[in-house]
Amino acid sequence: MSTQASDAAPGAVWARAGFSGLVVGFLVASVVGFGGAVVPADPADAADETTTSSAVTLTNADNALEPEGAPFPDLSVTVSQTKDLVSQGIRVSWTGGKPSERPAGNTGGADFLQIAQCWGEDPEHPGHPDRRTCQYGGTVGWGSTRDGNTGDEDVAPEDLPYTDPSENFFVPTYTGIPFVASNPAGIVDEKLAPADRVLTNLTTDDAGNVEQKQGADFVDLNTSKFFTAFTTNEVKWAGSGADGSGSVPFEVQTAMQSTALGCGSPVTQPDGSVTGQSCWLVIIPRGTGDSGSVEINRSGLWWDAWEHNLAVKLDFKPLGVRCEIGAAERQLAGSELVAGAMASWQPELCTGENGSPFVLSQGSEADAVVKAAGTSPSPLAFTSRPLDLSRVADKTDPVTYAPVALSGIAISFSIDRQPHPIDASDEYKARAGLPMTELMLTPRLVAKLLTASYVDSLPAGANKEHIGYRSFSDPGSNPRTIVQDKEFLAINDKEWASQIIVSASVADLLTPSGRSDVAVRLWEYVLADPAARAWLDGEPDENGMIVNPWYSTSATVNPTGKGLALPTDTFPKADPIEKAATTVSDPANGTGPVNLVTWRPYTSSFADGAYRVLRGDGMLLGAWDKFSVPAKYGKTVRELFGSQKVMGLTSTPAAELYQTVTAALQNPAGQFVTPTRESLAAGAAAMTPTAAQPKVLEYDPAGATAKAAPSAYPLTMPVYAALNPKQSDAGLRAVYANLIRYAARDGQTPGTDAGELPPGYAPLPQAWVDQALAAADVIERGIAPTAPSGSGTPSTGARAVTPARSTPTQTVPAPAAVAPTVTDPAATGEAAGELIGAATPDDPELGATAVAVPAGLGAGLVTALAVPLMTRIKRRT
Repeated sequence: MSTQASDAAPGAVWARAGFSGLVVGFLVASVVGFGGAVVPADPADAADETTTSSAVTLTNADNALEPEGAPFPDLSVTVSQTKDLVSQGIRVSWTGGKPSERPAGNTGGADFLQIAQCWGEDPEHPGHPDRRTCQYGGTVGWGSTRDGNTGDEDVAPEDLPYTDPSENFFVPTYTGIPFVASNPAGIVDEKLAPADRVLTNLTTDDAGNVEQKQGADFVDLNTSKFFTAFTTNEVKWAGSGADGSGSVPFEVQTAMQSTALGCGSPVTQPDGSVTGQSCWLVIIPRGTGDSGSVEINRSGLWWDAWEHNLAVKLDFKPLGVRCEIGAAERQLAGSELVAGAMASWQPELCTGENGSPFVLSQGSEADAVVKAAGTSPSPLAFTSRPLDLSRVADKTDPVTYAPVALSGIAISFSIDRQPHPIDASDEYKARAGLPMTELMLTPRLVAKLLTASYVDSLPAGANKEHIGYRSFSDPGSNPRTIVQDKEFLAINDKEWASQIIVSASVADLLTPSGRSDVAVRLWEYVLADPAARAWLDGEPDENGMIVNPWYSTSATVNPTGKGLALPTDTFPKADPIEKAATTVSDPANGTGPVNLVTWRPYTSSFADGAYRVLRGDGMLLGAWDKFSVPAKYGKTVRELFGSQKVMGLTSTPAAELYQTVTAALQNPAGQFVTPTRESLAAGAAAMTPTAAQPKVLEYDPAGATAKAAPSAYPLTMPVYAALNPKQSDAGLRAVYANLIRYAARDGQTPGTDAGELPPGYAPLPQAWVDQALAAADVIERGIAPTAPSGSGTPSTGARAVTPARSTPTQTVPAPAAVAPTVTDPAATGEAAGELIGAATPDDPELGATAVAVPAGLGAGLVTALAVPLMTRIKRRT
């Protein structure tokens, strides 16, 4: 079943809110989303309409170095973002190409694009990079190297300085474009750049003439100490669909990832301002043959191909936080979900009386809140869940909670088409190598990906009988990967059924190690679904697939004799399976042991999951290297576009930052929804107070409110700044209060500039902003918050209210069997307990804050009305 974006139109929604039963009408409208926006269904579609204002469109006619004779005369390429860049992804989309052929045999394919990042401008061709500065040649394959052999007649005049004409009839002419790394002088010249930063097989004679090194002095131009197949970001093949259009994400690297490029390195301008060193993005169209060859088997850097390149300058934010030297760093701890926003806010948070540089230690939110609940100075905690009262002595919650961010969890994927060579239709075969851009998941499918229940998620060569697999001829009922799962095929586009995609990297999700609120929320999402809960308890699905018993919640099914305790704050590798070492029994060909962690390692963070998906890096186990000391397994090189297949768990800001496609998840109302700004806002509107702490809201997938919200993204999560206002360091509290005020006000302006709210977040509803500002006053002044009543009885204190909701776009209809007809609910939920209590003689006038009531009053109305009035914002693509 195909994902369809709904056509959004403004409409009136009535909400009954608060104890008085006051009915408030508010206007809702759909706006352009930016959080994890889905790429159009056809990968050949034109550029995503929600590109940033720094998007640039290049055409062959107006921007090619040499338009005449180009492979695609009508080529038009759109680069989604060219300013305010950091280490991230951008999207390169195009029209006017031709249907592409994948690399095969001795050719690099036909009618495709190559994309690379370069650092220096060509002085002879302004507006285009010098080809010697391009990070190109790190991958293996025809047409993607920096050098090669030709006949003398095939060398373009522009390539002669880099050509070694052989005097031997049997030795072909050699041509190689040297790589010059970024240098302090900024000069693209082998003679002037520092010798240890130039990788070339050229040398300079006493007269200053460049000549080819010979014999033992030869340098392999494709073996670089600056970039390798493991680190390069080049795209050697980007294919077009039947209509000649396509779209791929491209990894933008800064000097932190590639010192050879140096992009983003701080540059002090004459006026004292600091900017990031700019770089270039180059797109090289490749036809069916070039450089004197009838096939694409030679370098795209050679002039016959290079002369048709399109290029755009990339402007970077300066690396490093530009705060006053010597300023005391302040510690933050907890949720990774706020990391992207903090990185953007930091330059602005350095300024002012209570400004300071901050250091976020990402880790267990639960541990961070426990420390923040004490009276001794501690890091400000970022959390999505309230304090666990079982971990404090007096079983009361002294913490003040300030909403600072609204984001969520996402499942990113990069899976390229691999149709069956015989059974697939000609239509599907024509799309071979192009990316799948729609994927829907139910809670039970998510459970399968988290429990090592697909055959390929377990180590090759290990005993897999506990999930029903005995041999290739007796595989049991568990599919190899999710792509072969009949439950998956029943709800997704029928083209998936024609694919023969198999890999361990689509048999599970890349997940991070460590404890987190995110893990708890994802497991709660799974457990709220009766089918998923029954399956985890040991009941086979309709096709006979069973849960890996080591993950079963049933004590009778689980080999431990105890069911796996869910929800948990981790993603356990619970199966102790191991392929035994064979180095002793087979010294010549034996390998070391492989367990589940070795076979499917953890990522370092949720953001790392999106980064791996962008690069097509499934973190697959490499070959056994018996010659290393000690002997060990290597790492598999990432898969390039056309053959990628990887899925990973990440956050909505990271998915947007790295431009990964995200799955549509089935929500409790039965609808499949992707993470967008609108669907996150709808998720916030469907939140209700937690049982333990009414000031903290949650999207409860088992609750009636969530079940009545068809347009809400089910993995929406709030982030709260949390601190005991009775902590003893008043100066530190003032610094934290300053951060909260900035986050709640100026920090909610969407955009990619420093200080703005990055893509992947939704702006806070006004009621949340009010709560945050009141909480900041409490923290700064050291006022003890009134204990929550939990009764919903109104009082004069400011309250955390459930916000009015917006109707989002990007809602995907579920299959008929799981798509009940429902209406968007009014925001509901009991009123929260008092935030600051009654006024004291020292307190300032609270003004309008003092009369805030549950959702639907003035703040809620402002929130609802503000949504359609927002202008289109810049996306961090």
